[in-house]
Amino acid sequence: MEEKKILRKKIIDRLSSINKPVYEQLSYQIANQLFQDKYWKEASTVGVTISKQPEVDTYQIIRKAWEQGKRIVVPKCLPKTREMVFRTLHRFDQLESVYYGLLEPIESETDEVSPNEIDLIIVPGLAFTENGYRLGFGGGYYDRFLTKYNCHTLSLAFHDQIVSKLPVEDHDIPVSKIITDEKIKCVNE
Repeated sequence: MEEKKILRKKIIDRLSSINKPVYEQLSYQIANQLFQDKYWKEASTVGVTISKQPEVDTYQIIRKAWEQGKRIVVPKCLPKTREMVFRTLHRFDQLESVYYGLLEPIESETDEVSPNEIDLIIVPGLAFTENGYRLGFGGGYYDRFLTKYNCHTLSLAFHDQIVSKLPVEDHDIPVSKIITDEKIKCVNE
């Protein structure tokens, strides 16, 4: 869809203009908001992507989860079936660079985890509406995965990623909360 393509470029350009010190500070504020959230506190297994700037930094979130004894699972995309699975991550050196420079778990060093074992999934996106709909990166992997997932979802976003409206399709699934550097927005609890 052309509208989504234009919006993706606009948001990426906006986020890319955030300088490194501001990016680090805002990511830190978002992480601290997350660590106070009930979903985070109650979760023992957390699904999260390995961030790539200009997304909110997830490395500090993963480290904190390990410190707190939480199990971290990260997505592995299966391009042939256009599906995604989550695999345990115990160390950052269990990651490898795949297409588009994304980091994913090395299959031979990680174990697959079923969706019903994951208490919380931190869903990535480029833009979000106040009611939890998101503009993803275009692969549709999360939309397909979330149809089989029944627990808590939230997204992390810089305030510049919140937009008034997005083109929403029938298969789009909103997240329950959006945590920004300014607030936690409960959407579909």
